[in-house]
This record gives sequence, C-alpha cells and structure tokens, in this order.
Amino acid sequence: MANERKTSASSNSASSNSASSNGPLPDGMPESLDGVVDQVFAALSTSRENFAPQLLLREVGTVTSVLTGIATVDGLPNVGYEELLKFPGNVFGIAFNIDESEIGVILLGDYWHLKAGDRVERTGRVMDVAVGDYLLGRVIDPLGRALDDKEIEHTSERMPIERPAAAIMDRSPVTVPLQTGLKVIDALIPIGRGQRELILGDRQTGKSTIAIDTIISQRGQNVVCIYCAIGQRASTVGRNIAIMREKGAMDYTVVVVTEGDAPPGLAYIAPYAATSIAEYFMNAGRDVLIVYDDLTQHARSYRELSLLLRRPPGREAFPGDIFYIHSRLLERATRMCPEFGGGSLTALPIIETEAQDIAAYIPTNLISITDGQIYLSPTLFELGMLPAIDVGKSVSRVGGKAQLPAYRAVASDLKLAYAQFEELETFARFGASLDASTRKIIEHGQRIRSCLKQPEFSPLSVAEQIIVLLALIAGLFDAIAIARMTEAQKIVQESAAKIPADVIDRLLHAKNLSTEDRAAIVQIARQALADFKS
Repeated sequence: MANERKTSASSNSASSNSASSNGPLPDGMPESLDGVVDQVFAALSTSRENFAPQLLLREVGTVTSVLTGIATVDGLPNVGYEELLKFPGNVFGIAFNIDESEIGVILLGDYWHLKAGDRVERTGRVMDVAVGDYLLGRVIDPLGRALDDKEIEHTSERMPIERPAAAIMDRSPVTVPLQTGLKVIDALIPIGRGQRELILGDRQTGKSTIAIDTIISQRGQNVVCIYCAIGQRASTVGRNIAIMREKGAMDYTVVVVTEGDAPPGLAYIAPYAATSIAEYFMNAGRDVLIVYDDLTQHARSYRELSLLLRRPPGREAFPGDIFYIHSRLLERATRMCPEFGGGSLTALPIIETEAQDIAAYIPTNLISITDGQIYLSPTLFELGMLPAIDVGKSVSRVGGKAQLPAYRAVASDLKLAYAQFEELETFARFGASLDASTRKIIEHGQRIRSCLKQPEFSPLSVAEQIIVLLALIAGLFDAIAIARMTEAQKIVQESAAKIPADVIDRLLHAKNLSTEDRAAIVQIARQALADFKS
C-alpha cells in the first residue's frame, strides 16, 4: 500500500510538473467540462433574448378558371387595381376586374399550364419595365425579355408602364421640326418634335413604310426611336428590322414586339411599355420618336379581353373606355420645358381603315386625340403614286409652326397649285375641251405629282428636298417630259451637293429664306437641268 501511494503521488507530481511546464491555458478557454457547458448555455440564453421573430404576411389566392388570355382568381381581399400578380411557372398577370367575389386577371405570357386550384400571390407593385441606354439596338417584348438571341443586361432602373402625362405647365410649344425625309410630308404636312400625327389608311397602302422611312431619316439627328409592333406577323417585323439594320437605324432604335400569336395581354400592354422606355430618354433631355404599328390591333386585343372579362360592350362591341386607353397613351407625347430637361416625345400612331372608311369608330377616336393625320389612299396606291398620301384629307395642326422657313416659302404655292390641279383633273376626265391656261395648270400639276413621288426607304436631306421644290415652283420642270421626270429629278437632287455650306446652314437655322439664297439654289438647279437637256 505504501508503494502504491508513493507511485500515485509521484504520478500526480509528474502531471503537475508537466502542466506547469506547458504554461497557462489560453484566455477564454474553460478549465473544465462544466465551464464549456456553462458557456454554451449562456450563449443560447443571450441569443434567445435577442431573437425577435419576423412574420411575413402574404396573401395567397386560388385560380378558379382559365380562359383565353385571362384568369379568374378567388381570394386576395386587399389586391389593388392593376396590381401585378404572380402565378405558377413565373407567369404574371394584371388585376383588371376587382369584383366582390372574384378578380379578373389579364395574363402576360404562356398560360397553358395553369389550371383551377393553382396558387396566386400578390407582388405589391404594378407592372413595370426595365429602362436604360443598353436597350438601344435591341429587340425585346413588353416584359423586357430579349428576342434577338442576346443577353439582356440586368438593371435596377425600372419604370411603371402606366404613368401620368406631364402637366400642362411643364410642357413647351412645338417649335422644332421632325424631318421625315419625305418631300410630301415635310413640305405639305410638316411634323414637329413633340407632336402626335396619326397615319391611317387601308391595308397594304404603305403606312408602315412611312414610319420606317421616318426612323431611317433620324440618322445623325440625335433622335432616339422606338418601334412598337403590335400583333404583327413575325415575317413583317423581321423584314422591318432587317431594313433598319441595313440602313444603320438600329444603332439608335429600340424595337418592342408582340407577334400576332402572342397572348392578348401582351398586345394590350405593349404600347404602354414602349412609351415608358421612350419617356426614360425624354426625361434625360433627348428627343424621341415612337411608332405604334398599329393601334387597331391594340384596340382589338383590348376588346377581346374586355368581352372575356364580361365588361359591357358598346359600339362595334368595343368597351366604353376604348377612347380613354388611347387618349391616356398619346397624351404622354409632348415637348418638355427647359426646366424639365427640354426633351420631346413625338408619336406616330398607325390605324388601319376598312374600305376607306375614316369615319369608323377607332379612326375617329384617334383623329380627335392626335394633332393631325396622314391619310393614304388606295386609289393613289393603285395608280403608282408612292407614297400614296392624299394631301386633301391630310392635315398637320401643329407642325406648321415648327416647319423650316425654306419649306414655308414654297409650301403655300405648292398646295394651291396641287389643289387646282386635282380639281381640274377631275373636270378634264369628262372630255371637256380645255383652254391653254387650264392645260398649263394640269401639266404643271402632273409634274408636281411626279416630284412628290419617292422610292421607299430612301429619305432625302433638307437640301435635296428644297432644291427640287424650288425648281418645281420656278417651273424648271415644265419643259421636261413626264416620262423623264424621275431621271430629271434625280439629277437635281444630286446637284444639291453644289449648294455652298453657308447657304445650307441658313436653310437649317435662318428665320427666313432670303432672295439671294433662293436665287442661288434655283440657279444650281437650272444649270443641272440644262446639262440634262443637252
């Protein structure tokens, strides 16, 4: 026993010596298992005292039925009008009908997988779209998804698609012209930046061509263009995009597309999303041109949705607020005061008429909303008068104030001579004998009509247009045979390169076209035609 005690004592002594030789324990490390347990429980107690549970309240509804482009939802008692709702499969919808017992929702995407019983969640926000300079040159849908096989740059900047129009006191008068590159429009139906000019006519009369020509003409003019294709065939949209790429117009253009087989909800929101994108650039102080091609399809999509949602139909089965959906859209086009950036938004809505009936419901609505209209006649189209613009039924109520002085110097004489020609041409068809002065007016009018013709996708500069119009008013084309007018006109256009730079600068910026500048331009045209005749 004595030996065992000695052995144990010596062992404890060795352990003490070993511990003392290793030095003290690090700070904070417990000296025993009890200390470890106490420290753990203390940490748990502190965490429990500091924990504050956060409950996230979510309203969840249930799909009761799904129809073509719409769904009815039960539940969601606090949903707001036009609030964005989320469906399974990352499909969104807009709360459009808020009734006591159910909600009518416009679906924005492929909805074939949805069925009764699916859950629906509120998002707490309205429909918005991503905006930014990165959209230039891109082709997107109204939800901001890329359609051109390129990745979309993610951005935090978004704008609601439905925004109130600028206040009247924040707007500025239309004083700057928007050159379309088409002689007949720039001279006789001028458009100003910030104006709303309607383009209407029957099918296949060249409405979209005028809009594309106008976009192409903005190259180098520091104008951003938005082309909104609503319910168009994919082949038609692809052709227009290919033309803009070929002409270099896609560098400053954003294309928003909904094809003909897209859900009606996408066609309905397309022009509003495109306008919000345009307003982003306008708020940055830039001039913007937006084309809605066309609002007939937009109205039909809205009629389809309204009938499915059992809204009361009115004239031509359109709902009672069909005027309002277009007026609140086009009212956003304006020119802002310098205090608000001085940007502008010019709108060119397109409407399709049936059998030349411009007094139909939707055309008359748009005519009363806009600041003028450009009417394309099927009769002129069949006669080969392209662009087939009927000057008598077309008008611009605002653009004349913004028209360049050089155009104003020839516009009044041109309109009077062309109107006289059209009246006398109708009279001459009856085979009545005409005196020399009447024949002269008719022959001069035929040359005016020939000069107003222009090939598609070939917009002209201001100098090229002015020299042709001045030569026309001066009677320089009267000695040219009608069969050679196209060739003679081309020669005069090419001679515009000889106009001195200072004269061109005065054409663009001077308040009036001086007699000396007018005479100099006419002399250049006369010399070109003299060489042509010889």
